[in-house]
Amino acid sequence: MTTPDIAARRALVACAALVVGALALTACGGDAKAEGSDDKDGRARSSTAEITISAEDGSTGASINSTGVKVSDGKLTGVRLTESATGAAVPGSITADGKSWKPKEQLERGTKYQISATAKDGDGKTAAANSVFTTVSSSNSFIGTYTPDGGTTVGVGMPVSFTFDKAISDKKAVQSNIEVTSSSGQEVVGHWFGTQRLDFRPREYWKAGSEVTMKIGLDGVEGANGVYGVQDKTVTFTVGRSQVSTVDVNTQTMTVVRDGKTVKSVPISAGSPEHTTYNGQMVISEKSRQTRMNGSTVGYGGEYDIADVPNAMRLTTSGTFIHGNYWYNKGNPPFGKQGTSHGCVGLADAQGAKGDTMAKWFFDNSLVGDVVTVKNSPDSTVAPDNGLNGWNMAWSAWTAGSAL
Repeated sequence: MTTPDIAARRALVACAALVVGALALTACGGDAKAEGSDDKDGRARSSTAEITISAEDGSTGASINSTGVKVSDGKLTGVRLTESATGAAVPGSITADGKSWKPKEQLERGTKYQISATAKDGDGKTAAANSVFTTVSSSNSFIGTYTPDGGTTVGVGMPVSFTFDKAISDKKAVQSNIEVTSSSGQEVVGHWFGTQRLDFRPREYWKAGSEVTMKIGLDGVEGANGVYGVQDKTVTFTVGRSQVSTVDVNTQTMTVVRDGKTVKSVPISAGSPEHTTYNGQMVISEKSRQTRMNGSTVGYGGEYDIADVPNAMRLTTSGTFIHGNYWYNKGNPPFGKQGTSHGCVGLADAQGAKGDTMAKWFFDNSLVGDVVTVKNSPDSTVAPDNGLNGWNMAWSAWTAGSAL
């Protein structure tokens, strides 16, 4: 038998259960709709904007070039990319149409980042996405240091030269993703010197005034087992007027020819009989108004150490320069009658690179990429990979060194 008190308590519990059920129904339905859902059946609707972050969450080999954010069926409202270790923000920008975002600068290799992005669809509904990732490590990637730099003006002998920081085993994959073209229409072919250097040049010197474009598409290219490229850029440089100078060791003179016309013939001092100058076509690869030259750095011991060599221009990696000479014995014979250097080509100059000297004139009128050809020296022809001197290789041998 049920007592009146027990019956009353049971009725109260049943009533409370009904109230809780009603509250639960309201929480799942009415409140979500009040927050903005316009579906006819009253269910909540999420944003139709879909955000895609190129670097997947948890990935450890993300690109340092192509990391970015895109959205479909909506517009980005905010993106924040930070270095995880420091919290430093990486600047970037959303495109005018709101469809994508990318960093303003290349990311660092082997660095952990976190990125968060928000977007809205056409109805104002918000979507969000996040990713924590690490870029490809230095040990698992390679970079090619190249010359010349973009935006420069160079001489007609300037090759395009890449030096990679890792040995490349798949030369075909790497070379096929570097395209070098000229507005002159000249055929350009690459040649490998070993496993870490790749040079490009046409059969003959570049046409004066032409524009050369390098398209470097190495990002994600596997150059060796488990080692991937990280570069993706286009570089353009200009070829200036044609200047080719010829040094005749027999006569100790240099003839400067610009755009097919002789502009000057000057006395020089080439290598001595004990330290001869290379023969061959040599390309100016760098210029220094003054530099130190120490014989111990190129295998000559302490034979010379000159702290202020003026108007110096490098011709080989091994240490051949054409430069100013102010220390020449002004007695007999006079300058230009005898070779006295350790293999360099000297021009009359004044200490401190001062005054209107022949060396200063040549320095001021030369470009990186100009050619200096030496002939009639008792020495051998310079090696094609000793500096930027691939012009000393026959075209058939040059093309045979291509991986394509």
